[in-house]
Amino acid sequence: MQLVDRKGQEDWEERHLAPYAMRSARSRGRRYPEDEHPLRTRYQRDRDRVIHSSSFRRLEYKTQVFVNHEGDNYRTRLTHSLEAAQIGRTVARALGLNEELVECLVLGHDLGHTPFGHSGEKVMDELMRDHGGFEHNRQTLRILEVLEVRYPDFPGLNLTWEVREGIIKHKPDSDAQAPSEYAPGEAPTLEAQLVDFVDEIAYNNHDVDDGLTSGMFTVEQIRGVRLFREAHDAILARGVQDMRIVRHQVVRHIINRCTQALLETTVGEIARAGVSTVEDVRKVGRRLVAYSSEMAALVRELKEFLFRDMYRHYRVVRMGDKAGRLLKDLFQSYVSEPLQLPPRFQERIPKDGLERVVCDYIAGMTDRFAMDEHRKLFDPLVRV
Repeated sequence: MQLVDRKGQEDWEERHLAPYAMRSARSRGRRYPEDEHPLRTRYQRDRDRVIHSSSFRRLEYKTQVFVNHEGDNYRTRLTHSLEAAQIGRTVARALGLNEELVECLVLGHDLGHTPFGHSGEKVMDELMRDHGGFEHNRQTLRILEVLEVRYPDFPGLNLTWEVREGIIKHKPDSDAQAPSEYAPGEAPTLEAQLVDFVDEIAYNNHDVDDGLTSGMFTVEQIRGVRLFREAHDAILARGVQDMRIVRHQVVRHIINRCTQALLETTVGEIARAGVSTVEDVRKVGRRLVAYSSEMAALVRELKEFLFRDMYRHYRVVRMGDKAGRLLKDLFQSYVSEPLQLPPRFQERIPKDGLERVVCDYIAGMTDRFAMDEHRKLFDPLVRV
């Protein structure tokens, strides 16, 4: 028996991936030179480094919509990332793209989120307004390049250039604002272009599931949304009566419909653009991964419903407001007395600045750690 080593897998990619897919053997490499692994391709290795990182493990206790203590069955940043990665692999395989690159990008794309979801990010950006601001994609890149400490010879995880570029440029409006190292003005790989769409497919649909489970809205309310109504009618027409099964099957139906629509439009865009290499993809002047205008409108209607009836639900708003006060308290306390920070963070203050170090520390917290830390600092009856 002959092992299928890295070279064998690279040869397979060369023969079987689409011509415009990113081959791991053609990577621009790592910032700090390393010998590559004898069995794993570069992107497999990058994916594994993300999964084994401390930041990835902490996603288990970071808010998606519901704070962790609200219940064990709601999505967290970790389960969201896993669901999105599986959708990403499906789409990548169907398009003949590099699955491991897509998987790595999707699994890593949320590492930079603060505790308490987008409410936490908004507050952190306000607190850092005079110190460079805060945005979770930039923070993710900072984690991967600087903050993860796992190797003796370099900071961060030393991921390949394509992964780092995809992290900072996966959103459609991010190309022009990319740091100079990451080809500003050029579109990233098709694998990176997929990330924002599969992320959206995952969170829209699991938020439908979690919103119905939590009682924040009813089936009757969301039937006003065409994507849901048509999926709901299709499942009921099959005679399914158990409402839990109906809910799960409706979500499955919408995911499949969005995925199929994304594939169909993207295949058409690739054909119209006439691209045949990764460099063609970069230079074509527009993004090629897309929905049709009809599907984009349907998805937008669903997102507007979720924003109005879930993300602005009084329970979510209350938790977000409480989380904001908590993070402001922590930030102001650490800035006023930096000796409260762990020693490894204090050591970085001369190089990175006090506020940025405090921001890094808080952004890396889980929801429950932030709440525990707040109690230690502000409740005189809690031991520090």
